[in-house]
Amino acid sequence: MKEVMLNHYIEELNTQSQWPTQWHQTGFFYQFVDTKGIQRQIYINQAKSDKPCLLLIHGFPTSSYDWHALWPSLTQHFNLLTLDLIGYGLSDKPSDIDYSFALQADIIEAVLDYLGIQHFHILAHDYGDTVAQELLARHGDTGLDSGFSIDSTILLNGGLFPETTQPILIQRLLMGSFGFVIAKLFSFKKFTQNFAYICYQPIPEAELAIHWQLITKNQGIKVIHKIIQYIRERKLHRERWVSALQQYEMPLRFINGICDPISGQDTLIRFEQLIEQADTIALVETGHYPQLEKPQAVLQHCTHFWLQHKIIA
Repeated sequence: MKEVMLNHYIEELNTQSQWPTQWHQTGFFYQFVDTKGIQRQIYINQAKSDKPCLLLIHGFPTSSYDWHALWPSLTQHFNLLTLDLIGYGLSDKPSDIDYSFALQADIIEAVLDYLGIQHFHILAHDYGDTVAQELLARHGDTGLDSGFSIDSTILLNGGLFPETTQPILIQRLLMGSFGFVIAKLFSFKKFTQNFAYICYQPIPEAELAIHWQLITKNQGIKVIHKIIQYIRERKLHRERWVSALQQYEMPLRFINGICDPISGQDTLIRFEQLIEQADTIALVETGHYPQLEKPQAVLQHCTHFWLQHKIIA
């Protein structure tokens, strides 16, 4: 009966307007032109103000909705900007592109340029951590000649170091030769089971239903096996992306839910080994999604960091 009710709830969500939640209604779409000259629709949400810009970058397989619990508090201090990366959420999910971190960084740069943003801060999670590493590798704190300057960075649980990252079974299966078949078998039930495994604190099923709706939007299941190849890309470009963290001279903090079976305490320890004067926060009884499991704790440690470095008053 419980599963039937949840399936009915998902069906209701899918019959609603293009905006799954009230939070989404404040967003808009940006047309990104790719290297083939094809327009790709990218969903953006922004709480515009004259305050410093904070760019929020989400993880796999979810979307910018990951940040909705922090959003109201963050608007007090920042001009907030987030987006659904291509292949995620409400953005287009084409089957004819290479879902590379370089492409995701290109899209973010295009959005920043479109909005006239040059200086910004980053708060990223999971897949978004590596997007952030690519942006740091390109621009560091100086921006070189790009016109962009990344003035501080906070990272949450993510595969910063391939040697300490443990993909779960579904990720390994999706990466395989028959990943497209596995993707077809992916269901809401499997999704909730995976979340129960990677998160120490339970996420309400009604909340997970919204995330699932966003994953399946625009036939997202058909490309999920393509997106998951990012795990191989992390290994290929490890030196570039680890060096980006090591050479970054602006304020940097890593907040880690240490009960995460994918990138938990081992990743925190590795960060402290490789990053000089590492600023780390260990969140106990917290898994892979700190911003969903313990949003107030994440907000507290982020705010302390920004106050410490006089980013906010």
